[in-house]
Amino acid sequence: CFVHCLQEEQSIGDLPSFTTTATTRTTRNGGAGMEKTLSNQEDLGGDQGMTDDIFDESYCEKDGPKPARRYVWRNIVLMSLLHLRALYRLWLIPAAKPVTLAWGKFLCFLLSALRITMKAHRIWSHRSYKTSLPLRIFLAIANSMAFQVGIPFASFHVPQWARDHHVHHKFSEMDADPHNATRGFFFSHVGWLLVRKHSDVIEKGRKLDMADLKADKVVMFQRRFYKLSVVAMCFLFPTLVPWCFWGESLRNSIFLPTILRYVLMLNATWLVNSAAHMFGNQPYDLNINPRENRLVPFGALGEGFHNYHHTFPYDYSTSEFGWHYNFITAFIDLMCLLGLASDCKKVSKETILAQKICSGDGSHKSG
Repeated sequence: CFVHCLQEEQSIGDLPSFTTTATTRTTRNGGAGMEKTLSNQEDLGGDQGMTDDIFDESYCEKDGPKPARRYVWRNIVLMSLLHLRALYRLWLIPAAKPVTLAWGKFLCFLLSALRITMKAHRIWSHRSYKTSLPLRIFLAIANSMAFQVGIPFASFHVPQWARDHHVHHKFSEMDADPHNATRGFFFSHVGWLLVRKHSDVIEKGRKLDMADLKADKVVMFQRRFYKLSVVAMCFLFPTLVPWCFWGESLRNSIFLPTILRYVLMLNATWLVNSAAHMFGNQPYDLNINPRENRLVPFGALGEGFHNYHHTFPYDYSTSEFGWHYNFITAFIDLMCLLGLASDCKKVSKETILAQKICSGDGSHKSG
């Protein structure tokens, strides 16, 4: 599929006028040898000082047979036990106090989502907006509650999460992608955590510059005490609050706002890697796998407009439509209103429309 496009954008209101010539590059997102049209480096946020989330057209997968999968049995056993316990304890829900369910499902779930989407993803992986020190500290606490990797005592702190996400964008749906969706739904959802990483993932990850994260004192402080903070915030805090403050049984306090909430949060965010790369429309770029999925944003609180996100990775909203099914964008805007966040990067409507016409599937819809 060859797509060639020359687009000119004129100023509207206070928008500066500029001319962008799209270029073609070979990518294997969605199929071998496919040509993809993208705007130039400046339009993709190159002027924003962020290039680690732009697809690397120079990368080629190695010839020959794929390396054999090496299973990490500790991870397989622990992940299986975690999910089985969560499923087995569903019968506890009717016996729990309503305030316990609200505590686990809403407050703890929302705090966990804030870490994943607002901090590790939109700030540290894409640098799509800036935060004040108080907000960074708050999000670091939420980060410990999320403990996204899902393998007890694994070291999966912010720098590692951001590094793997950079690699995912630079080498999407290729061997260097940690959760390459072309390897199947299960692999991109959770299977990638149960096997050793492909050698290309490790090699490319080591070459990324993570100096900005290492220079952040809040990030490095959390990294230093990560395991302790995870035990306290992901497991002890959600359990002790209902048990101590409104007399919930210890059993319910452990399994509902802690274990069940944790498993639901993991799977809601994993669906961004799996379902949002396989099911949905492609209004912005039909030559890549990521899709606009209608269901994923409900669980991931705004993540799931994935065709847009992979087309414009630097947009702080990860969606064309702002608050539409996007709680995290609304929260970021609230933080901006309070003076705790600033410099949110957004794509102009003219650029979005030009991209749809040039490379989209014709649906011209999102979500």
